[in-house]
Amino acid sequence: MIIFLNGDQSGIDMSTLSGVEREIVEKKQRSPETYVYESPAALAFELNMRRRIVEAAVALDASGVTFVPYENTRGNRYFWSRTNKGGLLLNNGVLPSDAINDIFRNGRMYAFECATAVVVVLYKGVLDALGEEVFNSYFRNLLLYDWQYDSDLQLTAISNREEAYPGDVQYFKNPDHAPDKPEWQGENAVVLGQGMYYGHGIGINTAEGIIAALNRKRVPGSTTSAYLLDETFHPDFEYLRRLSAGRSLPSTAGRYTGYTVIAKIGSNNYRI
Repeated sequence: MIIFLNGDQSGIDMSTLSGVEREIVEKKQRSPETYVYESPAALAFELNMRRRIVEAAVALDASGVTFVPYENTRGNRYFWSRTNKGGLLLNNGVLPSDAINDIFRNGRMYAFECATAVVVVLYKGVLDALGEEVFNSYFRNLLLYDWQYDSDLQLTAISNREEAYPGDVQYFKNPDHAPDKPEWQGENAVVLGQGMYYGHGIGINTAEGIIAALNRKRVPGSTTSAYLLDETFHPDFEYLRRLSAGRSLPSTAGRYTGYTVIAKIGSNNYRI
């Protein structure tokens, strides 16, 4: 169910929505959960950003970026410097928007693992939704490494995979991964809609396809399958909407229940 706090129940003109946006609205309208928005404009902002995240995931898949473990991370040295832990640190004097866009334009110059890829996708979605001026004002001193991210990304989490929507991030755990391949202990994946996901290193596939790919990376003889966790993550869309309007205030919209301030991705916890 979708509710608007300003009492405007006219909603959004479905005929103007993309396929991804329409899928989100229709699923939220059918959901037993209550989704509360300040106004139809707030919902429209979320739909646009979710669509941009999906588009960014598809674009990263097509960019030529390579999947590698941290020790083999690489990037365009004009924009990024490699850290000793395998991260990519934004160079001084470089605009964050230019550095993020370069990953998608010159993907073959880049290689990193799947958590970094998801953060890159989220940054690109936020950049395309907010515009370069706002993005460069708030997303400075970027470090691309694992699940480290700028505080203004404001990731939030729920523990209900049935309420995952396009633009969300989920995690496929592979409990019996081969010990010599820790990079295959699981796969961070962006929900694309229509039952499809993007996972860096596996590509665009169904949940069943991602699980099958992870199962091929198990200890020989293992019968313990990889599986999709309940945790679902996304940026705080209302926070970002207020940020874009110069109103960096606590979020008042979203679900009434279910959000947490600790994100669990795989076996690691992250404070949001």
